[in-house]
Amino acid sequence: MTAASGAVAPAEPERARVPAAARAVVLVAGNPNSGKSTLFNALTGSDVKVSNYPGVTVTRTTAVVELDGIGPVDLVDLPGTYSLTARSQDEQVAVDAVLGRAGMRPDAVLIVADATALGRALYLAGEIIDTGARVVIALNMVDEARAQRLAIDEARLATDLGVPVVPIVARARQGLDQLRQALADALNTPTQVPRTVTLPPLAERDVASLAAVVRRELPGLGHATRAWTTWALLSIDDAPPDELVSVPAAVRTAAHQIRRAAMRDGRNLDLEIIGARYERVDRMVSQAVRPPDRPAPRWTDRIDAVLTHRVAGILVFGAVMLALFQALFSWSEPAIALIERLVALAQGGVSAVLPAGPLRDLLVDGVIAGVGNVIVFVPQIALLFLFIGVMEDAGYLARVAFVIDRVMGAVGLHGKSFVPMLSGFSCAVPAVMATRTLENRTDRLLTMMVLPLMSCSARLPIYVLIIATVFGPAARIGGFISAGAVALFAMYALSVTAALTAAAVLRRTVLTGPRPTLLLELPPYRWPVASVLARTTWRQVRSFLVDAGTIILALTIVMWALLNFPKHSDPGADVGAQVRASVAGRIGHLMEPALEPLGLDWRVGIGILGAFSAREVFVSTLGIVFDISDADETNQPLREKLGAAAKADGTRLFTPASGLALMVFFVLACQCMSTVAVVRRESGSWRWPLFMFGYQTVLAYVSALVVYQVGKALGFGA
Repeated sequence: MTAASGAVAPAEPERARVPAAARAVVLVAGNPNSGKSTLFNALTGSDVKVSNYPGVTVTRTTAVVELDGIGPVDLVDLPGTYSLTARSQDEQVAVDAVLGRAGMRPDAVLIVADATALGRALYLAGEIIDTGARVVIALNMVDEARAQRLAIDEARLATDLGVPVVPIVARARQGLDQLRQALADALNTPTQVPRTVTLPPLAERDVASLAAVVRRELPGLGHATRAWTTWALLSIDDAPPDELVSVPAAVRTAAHQIRRAAMRDGRNLDLEIIGARYERVDRMVSQAVRPPDRPAPRWTDRIDAVLTHRVAGILVFGAVMLALFQALFSWSEPAIALIERLVALAQGGVSAVLPAGPLRDLLVDGVIAGVGNVIVFVPQIALLFLFIGVMEDAGYLARVAFVIDRVMGAVGLHGKSFVPMLSGFSCAVPAVMATRTLENRTDRLLTMMVLPLMSCSARLPIYVLIIATVFGPAARIGGFISAGAVALFAMYALSVTAALTAAAVLRRTVLTGPRPTLLLELPPYRWPVASVLARTTWRQVRSFLVDAGTIILALTIVMWALLNFPKHSDPGADVGAQVRASVAGRIGHLMEPALEPLGLDWRVGIGILGAFSAREVFVSTLGIVFDISDADETNQPLREKLGAAAKADGTRLFTPASGLALMVFFVLACQCMSTVAVVRRESGSWRWPLFMFGYQTVLAYVSALVVYQVGKALGFGA
């Protein structure tokens, strides 16, 4: 079914087109860190098939399990999710599979529930049961529950839910025979009308209104209609149509209208629906779980008292993020240096084999350099997602969101946005990918739209070069404060201020919505499972290499062509002359009228163009333009040439005013094709990266213009 045609979803779908001998399909669903993957491996052994879900790069793990009286059954391990309203790509895959939005509806769903965090598990279980699917609940980690002196009445729980509940310990392979039998029995049982949760009257009215549209557009959903309708109400935001192609246009329109009407009435529709579900969960937990009469103080409570404290929690998080920065900056450096050496060796090898000419230049400076521009991000991306995985699986990320949410919510950002925002100080590419930890699409988009404003490490060489050029080492403010240090601090302060201000403005304009609601249950502390962390990290790295990497490679080749063609009329011309004669050089001249009000000229324009491939390239591009080979930000001859450079009217090119204006431009402009590429990948559309590039370029230009003109008026333009 497609949005364009409004085609109807097939009833009890597609099963008629499957050969009679086809195996039944059982989905394995559950919260992250619930032991889902451990149970999957215990049931199936090592004979698994790994592939991708159709249309996305999320890894799909499938294996066969034998069930008495049924025979072989396909077991599909879904990505972990907390609810059916999740909208990250990994979690959306799980939602689509359960709701049957990805093709065939499952024959049954095996839900893995953490016995020590039953409320969190039962929320997802209730949503899946509401779809009308055959469900079996594997109550995992009952040994840990007993250790905490929690008495769980599995029979009462099964009665309240209307589905089998089987206690197991997956890592010890306890209860697996009973679980297999329960699955076999469920597959032999007809589907039943689901028990649905009763919502507040106004929310019930909204669901009923949208359900009428869903029934008309998708008449084959049957018992899943209400669950599908609730998903649509909670999950459809301002995403463009091409990102919700399986949702008929009439359903999208009706959902948007209902949500806007609720907002106008001052209602939080998300909270009404989610709150009603949690009320049902709380009732079931209170009836089926008996806590210890005298709960002994737990060491986790003492840790929580520190980690969730308003002050101490932020200090601890600061220390954790400092370690993350250290990893992204320093620990990844050996791997990055190795990649750069390997790329240089490959370039040298090709240069030695092929004769000089356009083909060699294309392979060396276009293709191989482009591949290097892709894989050089892998160490930082891998480390970032490894750290995030450790924090999430250990239970710490939820506590961070709890502590930070008050601060972030004031500007319209979600509490979990803090990790990607801080990661942006290192590099925006892995930071954008880290927004996958945010469940709500609008929150993810908002965070992505402001992340490039965080001053990444690639900007630092530009700051160092410009500050050294326009402020001498002896320059002081007030006689004792270094002018360069103040300028550098101002750039980072501007970066943070701009990001938070932009978030507040975008939340109230382009990405409108209520203050993000943070509903979470603090998960128990656990040691992360190394194999699960490795698989999750590799999935994120692979996603970057396959999708964003191809765009970065293509853009690198385009930038190479712009800087190298057409060829200079003199075959013996040096590199600087070639760049000045290239398309990029000509574009630089075309840019000069726009650069003059900033106190800059066409030579800086070429540097800005070159910097789009990577911001740090600005320094080496200026070196080429000013005939300084192998230049970096510490190169004294380059600093001297820039300091002595004059514009056509004879005035100095780099003054304190123009230098500050240029730095402000680089703080605010999205001068990074890799960031544009990865936002395209994560948003699923060119609409958002183009909007991000556009508004940040305008903001950067206007701000730089104001800085230069004010500075010039104050006497800093000479």
